[in-house]
Amino acid sequence: MSTNNILLVNSSGRYQGSLTRNVSARLVEELQAEDSSQTLIERDLATGLPFIDEQWIGANFTAPEERDKEHKERLSFSDSLVKELQDAEHIVIASPVYNFSVPAVLKAWIDLVARARLTFRYTENGPEGLLRNKKAYLVMASGGVPIGSEADLATRYLKQVMGFIGIDDVTVIDATKVDLSSEHTGLIQAKA
Repeated sequence: MSTNNILLVNSSGRYQGSLTRNVSARLVEELQAEDSSQTLIERDLATGLPFIDEQWIGANFTAPEERDKEHKERLSFSDSLVKELQDAEHIVIASPVYNFSVPAVLKAWIDLVARARLTFRYTENGPEGLLRNKKAYLVMASGGVPIGSEADLATRYLKQVMGFIGIDDVTVIDATKVDLSSEHTGLIQAKA
Protein backbone atom coordinates (compact mmCIF):
# COMPACT_ATOMS: atom_id res chain seq x y z
CA MET A 1 0.00 0.00 0.00
CA SER A 2 1.33 3.41 -0.96
CA THR A 3 1.35 6.35 1.40
CA ASN A 4 2.17 9.94 0.66
CA ASN A 5 5.95 9.54 0.83
CA ILE A 6 8.90 10.44 -1.35
CA LEU A 7 11.76 7.95 -1.28
CA LEU A 8 15.09 9.52 -2.23
CA VAL A 9 17.82 7.01 -3.07
CA ASN A 10 21.26 8.59 -3.52
CA SER A 11 24.06 6.42 -4.89
CA SER A 12 26.85 8.85 -5.76
CA GLY A 13 30.11 8.34 -3.91
CA ARG A 14 30.60 12.10 -4.17
CA TYR A 15 28.99 14.54 -1.75
CA GLN A 16 30.58 17.89 -2.60
CA GLY A 17 29.62 19.01 -6.09
CA SER A 18 27.54 15.93 -6.90
CA LEU A 19 25.16 16.76 -9.73
CA THR A 20 22.83 13.87 -8.94
CA ARG A 21 22.62 14.82 -5.26
CA ASN A 22 22.02 18.49 -6.03
CA VAL A 23 19.43 17.91 -8.77
CA SER A 24 17.58 15.22 -6.81
CA ALA A 25 17.42 17.56 -3.79
CA ARG A 26 15.86 20.23 -6.02
CA LEU A 27 13.42 17.69 -7.44
CA VAL A 28 12.34 16.70 -3.93
CA GLU A 29 11.79 20.39 -3.12
CA GLU A 30 9.55 20.71 -6.20
CA LEU A 31 7.58 17.58 -5.28
CA GLN A 32 7.05 18.84 -1.73
CA ALA A 33 6.06 22.29 -3.02
CA GLU A 34 3.29 20.62 -5.04
CA ASP A 35 2.11 18.69 -1.96
CA SER A 36 3.51 19.75 1.41
CA SER A 37 2.00 16.72 3.15
CA GLN A 38 4.58 14.42 1.56
CA THR A 39 7.10 12.87 3.93
CA LEU A 40 10.67 12.40 2.74
CA ILE A 41 12.47 9.11 3.32
CA GLU A 42 16.17 9.33 2.47
CA ARG A 43 18.37 6.35 1.69
CA ASP A 44 22.05 7.20 1.13
CA LEU A 45 23.70 4.16 -0.41
CA ALA A 46 27.20 5.66 -0.51
CA THR A 47 27.80 4.52 3.07
CA GLY A 48 27.61 0.93 1.81
CA LEU A 49 25.16 -1.95 1.66
CA PRO A 50 25.56 -5.65 2.21
CA PHE A 51 25.72 -7.87 -0.84
CA ILE A 52 23.44 -10.85 -1.10
CA ASP A 53 25.18 -14.13 -0.26
CA GLU A 54 24.34 -17.80 0.13
CA GLN A 55 22.68 -17.34 3.54
CA TRP A 56 20.57 -14.45 2.28
CA ILE A 57 19.53 -16.41 -0.80
CA GLY A 58 18.62 -19.42 1.33
CA ALA A 59 16.52 -17.26 3.65
CA ASN A 60 14.82 -15.50 0.75
CA PHE A 61 13.92 -18.75 -1.00
CA THR A 62 12.50 -20.26 2.19
CA ALA A 63 8.72 -19.91 2.26
CA PRO A 64 7.79 -17.04 4.60
CA GLU A 65 5.79 -19.31 6.90
CA GLU A 66 8.81 -21.64 7.22
CA ARG A 67 11.43 -19.00 8.01
CA ASP A 68 13.16 -19.35 11.35
CA LYS A 69 14.66 -16.56 13.48
CA GLU A 70 17.96 -16.66 11.54
CA HIS A 71 16.16 -16.36 8.20
CA LYS A 72 14.16 -13.39 9.44
CA GLU A 73 17.24 -11.66 10.82
CA ARG A 74 19.09 -12.24 7.56
CA LEU A 75 16.25 -10.62 5.58
CA SER A 76 15.37 -7.83 8.02
CA PHE A 77 17.42 -5.09 6.32
CA SER A 78 16.09 -6.08 2.89
CA ASP A 79 12.56 -6.09 4.34
CA SER A 80 13.05 -2.51 5.55
CA LEU A 81 14.26 -1.39 2.10
CA VAL A 82 11.25 -3.07 0.45
CA LYS A 83 8.91 -1.35 2.93
CA GLU A 84 10.39 2.03 2.01
CA LEU A 85 9.53 1.33 -1.63
CA GLN A 86 6.06 0.03 -0.81
CA ASP A 87 5.31 3.11 1.30
CA ALA A 88 6.47 5.62 -1.31
CA GLU A 89 4.33 7.34 -3.90
CA HIS A 90 7.34 8.97 -5.58
CA ILE A 91 10.73 7.31 -5.92
CA VAL A 92 13.72 9.49 -6.80
CA ILE A 93 16.83 7.51 -7.72
CA ALA A 94 19.95 9.66 -8.12
CA SER A 95 22.70 7.83 -9.96
CA PRO A 96 25.92 8.76 -11.67
CA VAL A 97 27.05 6.56 -14.53
CA TYR A 98 30.15 4.66 -13.45
CA ASN A 99 31.88 2.67 -16.20
CA PHE A 100 28.72 2.61 -18.37
CA SER A 101 26.52 1.33 -15.53
CA VAL A 102 25.21 2.13 -12.05
CA PRO A 103 27.37 2.30 -8.92
CA ALA A 104 27.86 -1.08 -7.20
CA VAL A 105 25.94 0.13 -4.14
CA LEU A 106 22.89 0.85 -6.30
CA LYS A 107 23.09 -2.64 -7.80
CA ALA A 108 23.30 -4.02 -4.24
CA TRP A 109 20.15 -2.03 -3.33
CA ILE A 110 18.35 -3.42 -6.39
CA ASP A 111 19.35 -6.96 -5.41
CA LEU A 112 17.92 -6.36 -1.93
CA VAL A 113 14.58 -4.91 -3.13
CA ALA A 114 13.83 -7.14 -6.15
CA ARG A 115 12.09 -9.78 -4.06
CA ALA A 116 9.70 -12.43 -5.32
CA ARG A 117 6.33 -12.23 -3.55
CA LEU A 118 7.10 -8.69 -2.30
CA THR A 119 8.00 -6.48 -5.27
CA PHE A 120 7.29 -8.93 -8.11
CA ARG A 121 5.78 -12.36 -8.64
CA TYR A 122 6.06 -15.06 -11.21
CA THR A 123 2.93 -15.87 -13.22
CA GLU A 124 2.20 -18.21 -16.11
CA ASN A 125 2.76 -15.16 -18.36
CA GLY A 126 6.11 -14.30 -16.80
CA PRO A 127 7.11 -11.95 -13.98
CA GLU A 128 4.68 -9.28 -12.83
CA GLY A 129 5.66 -6.21 -10.81
CA LEU A 130 3.75 -5.63 -7.59
CA LEU A 131 4.58 -1.97 -6.93
CA ARG A 132 1.76 -0.11 -8.65
CA ASN A 133 0.58 3.50 -8.75
CA LYS A 134 4.03 4.94 -8.19
CA LYS A 135 6.09 7.51 -10.04
CA ALA A 136 9.86 7.12 -10.42
CA TYR A 137 12.37 9.79 -11.35
CA LEU A 138 15.84 8.72 -12.44
CA VAL A 139 18.26 11.60 -11.91
CA MET A 140 21.29 10.60 -13.98
CA ALA A 141 24.69 12.20 -14.58
CA SER A 142 27.74 11.16 -16.55
CA GLY A 143 31.00 12.84 -17.33
CA GLY A 144 31.50 10.99 -20.59
CA VAL A 145 28.48 8.89 -21.61
CA PRO A 146 25.58 11.02 -22.88
CA ILE A 147 22.40 10.15 -20.96
CA GLY A 148 20.01 8.32 -23.26
CA SER A 149 22.72 7.37 -25.74
CA GLU A 150 23.44 3.83 -26.95
CA ALA A 151 26.39 3.65 -24.52
CA ASP A 152 24.21 4.63 -21.54
CA LEU A 153 23.50 1.19 -20.14
CA ALA A 154 22.74 2.58 -16.67
CA THR A 155 19.53 4.43 -17.54
CA ARG A 156 18.13 1.56 -19.61
CA TYR A 157 18.96 -0.86 -16.80
CA LEU A 158 17.23 1.26 -14.14
CA LYS A 159 14.14 1.67 -16.32
CA GLN A 160 14.08 -2.11 -16.83
CA VAL A 161 14.35 -2.71 -13.07
CA MET A 162 11.57 -0.20 -12.33
CA GLY A 163 9.28 -1.91 -14.85
CA PHE A 164 10.17 -5.33 -13.46
CA ILE A 165 8.94 -4.35 -10.00
CA GLY A 166 5.82 -2.67 -11.40
CA ILE A 167 6.82 0.99 -11.74
CA ASP A 168 6.09 1.94 -15.34
CA ASP A 169 5.75 5.70 -14.86
CA VAL A 170 9.43 6.66 -15.08
CA THR A 171 10.92 10.04 -15.94
CA VAL A 172 14.62 10.35 -16.72
CA ILE A 173 16.31 13.62 -15.80
CA ASP A 174 19.74 14.35 -17.25
CA ALA A 175 21.33 16.21 -14.33
CA THR A 176 24.05 17.58 -16.60
CA LYS A 177 21.43 19.67 -18.42
CA VAL A 178 19.70 21.14 -15.35
CA ASP A 179 20.32 24.81 -14.56
CA LEU A 180 20.20 24.86 -10.76
CA SER A 181 20.69 28.63 -10.73
CA SER A 182 17.17 29.03 -12.13
CA GLU A 183 14.32 29.25 -9.64
CA HIS A 184 12.01 27.24 -11.90
CA THR A 185 13.73 24.12 -13.17
CA GLY A 186 10.55 22.26 -14.14
CA LEU A 187 12.05 18.91 -13.11
CA ILE A 188 8.67 17.38 -12.35
CA GLN A 189 7.66 17.90 -15.98
CA ALA A 190 11.00 16.70 -17.36
CA LYS A 191 10.72 14.34 -20.30
CA ALA A 192 12.61 11.08 -20.74
